[in-house]
Amino acid sequence: MPEFSRPTILMCPPDHYGIEYEINPWMDKSKGSDRALAHAQWQALHDILVSLGVDVRLMSAVKGLPDLVFTANAGLIWRSTAFVATFRHSARQGETPIDEAWFRGCGFRTVMPPETMDLEGAGDALFCGDTLFGGYLIRSDARALQWVGARIGCRVIPLQLVNDHFYHLDTCFCPLSPREALYYPGAFDRYGLQALEDAVPELIPVEEGEADRFACNAVVVGKDVVLNSGCPQLEATLRSRGYTPHPTDLSEYLKSGGSAKCLTLRLDGENAALWP
Repeated sequence: MPEFSRPTILMCPPDHYGIEYEINPWMDKSKGSDRALAHAQWQALHDILVSLGVDVRLMSAVKGLPDLVFTANAGLIWRSTAFVATFRHSARQGETPIDEAWFRGCGFRTVMPPETMDLEGAGDALFCGDTLFGGYLIRSDARALQWVGARIGCRVIPLQLVNDHFYHLDTCFCPLSPREALYYPGAFDRYGLQALEDAVPELIPVEEGEADRFACNAVVVGKDVVLNSGCPQLEATLRSRGYTPHPTDLSEYLKSGGSAKCLTLRLDGENAALWP
């Protein structure tokens, strides 16, 4: 069983990161990625987290798996169990055995969803309070989210994502505490918006321009929020609510449809989670 004495996050260095295929609207192989800049931006994010007292654990990069850097998709963590991700696109399916081996080596009990279900880890499954919110349709299956909820014993609220630019839930929804969360309304259908309003006491909308900079794809460590640069409106909102924003440029990862949250996986439990 893994033991953590402080906030603990999994990251994977971008040694083999690049735009090698196109599986979301952000990706364009013709534009590619600046490898040196991607390394510098990843290191800056890493260093900010360390400065906030985070224990950063590292997974080794693997050639041919450029998106392994996005560790949020590796699995959904619940106590000492890792529900290992199964990916919809073949380009990412090679990540699953790497992720499972890492979790086992760290002491987690690993559980795989049935082969007929897609579940892309914490990218599409986020706790806010004692409720598991799950994004479905574009990458993950609603029934996979319910399958996880049945094993945990918690309420699950599936949220249909209707904007391909916000293909994972963590690109448009960010729990800050058990009672409050950031969200981009344009990513959800009418039912999803109503479900969020009914379940989360304090919803904080993010405007479109900053949502497009993946403002919701933030890492929350207590009252500190690490997010992509260029979101001054959200930064001001966070300060007014007692949070300290830590902007950092992650433009090279936006090219793949990722940002701060995508590059991290909280191993000891999100601050906003009240696990049953």
